[in-house]
Amino acid sequence: MKKPTTYKNSDLEAHALEIIEHHLSHRPMTRKMWRLLKDSPEVQAYWKMANYVTGTKLGMNDHGRTHAYVATASALTMLDLLIGSSFCPDIISGGFGDNDDAALIVMTAMLCHDLGNTIHREEHADFGVMITMPLLERLLPEIYDDPAKLIAIRSFILSAMYSHHGTPRPLTIEAALVCIADSTDMTKGRGRVAFDSGSITIHSVSALSIEKVDIRKGDTKPISLVIHMSNPAGIFQVQEILAPKVRAGPLFDAVDVVAVTTEEAHAAGNAIVTGIRMQGSKFVPL
Repeated sequence: MKKPTTYKNSDLEAHALEIIEHHLSHRPMTRKMWRLLKDSPEVQAYWKMANYVTGTKLGMNDHGRTHAYVATASALTMLDLLIGSSFCPDIISGGFGDNDDAALIVMTAMLCHDLGNTIHREEHADFGVMITMPLLERLLPEIYDDPAKLIAIRSFILSAMYSHHGTPRPLTIEAALVCIADSTDMTKGRGRVAFDSGSITIHSVSALSIEKVDIRKGDTKPISLVIHMSNPAGIFQVQEILAPKVRAGPLFDAVDVVAVTTEEAHAAGNAIVTGIRMQGSKFVPL
């Protein structure tokens, strides 16, 4: 199998890092955990191995550092969009912590959610929990000195990692954010990796049709995910990959999912549909 090549990963990482740093500017505990994780030689090695297994051995998109950064940026953006809404993070509503703790949980789970791929793609969520436990046992005491709170934080992180594929169902707001954000990393630069490796499937072709994913405040819901497509093939990514993860957890009623074709697609005659919007269990035309 041809070794996959990177495609604008440096640009994607740089943009994601800007977003992450912005969201951590007022969260000292999360910022400290961010430094501990991203600068850890152990975590860097896990990301590299996860990428080797998924990319080189399986012909999939990147599941290493770039994916971790992009998904983390998405998750933190959505977390901040929930502020002031009725969808309060469980760490807060359960009386275990505050907004900084919520961000630390989401960020840590997002950065570590795919580490299990270093063992195998099958059951990688289970393996990820196993691999991450020693990391958390070593790093969390540098931030939390209360054993009860440390256990609560660790439980939230591992729960989010375990359910990041939507099965089993995410139980907390934090887990739902991790689950949804995992699938927002779908732009054409990401799909090019699998395509260039020789994996010509509806997954890789549809991913090449996604130009941009906008995460913004919704008109009627706290979060709006707007996916811009150059070709209607991108609908597969939206309907089959992203939508099930939105529906899986407690943020189903908080997220609006819209997919629209670009002006360039209209000009090229590729716009079979103008756009679609998720409405309950189905999609309807815009």
